[in-house]
Amino acid sequence: MNSLLEQIKKRRITLALKQHDMMLRVGISRQQYQRLESKGNPRLDTLELVAKGLKSELLLIPQEKLNAVLAVLADNTPASSDPDQSAKEKSKSLTDDPWQGLLGENE
Repeated sequence: MNSLLEQIKKRRITLALKQHDMMLRVGISRQQYQRLESKGNPRLDTLELVAKGLKSELLLIPQEKLNAVLAVLADNTPASSDPDQSAKEKSKSLTDDPWQGLLGENE
């Protein structure tokens, strides 16, 4: 597993952000951010700011749950905000709702 600092750098690159961009998102200079990514021993509040700037969350994962969490993260299927939504969409058809779309509505 990558170190936390490697994960931070990878996330920044995934979001197509430069180190300089973090100044606007987090409020630390490019030099400070560069030092964090390269050598880093940041304080917890700094890590929380960086995570927020990278649209991420810091989590403490128990070791016995790590493999399960990694498996979920490896699954590229996007999670719906409404877990029942996909079931609703599958069960909804014209035979179930003959008026569906009649008035140009999506639902």
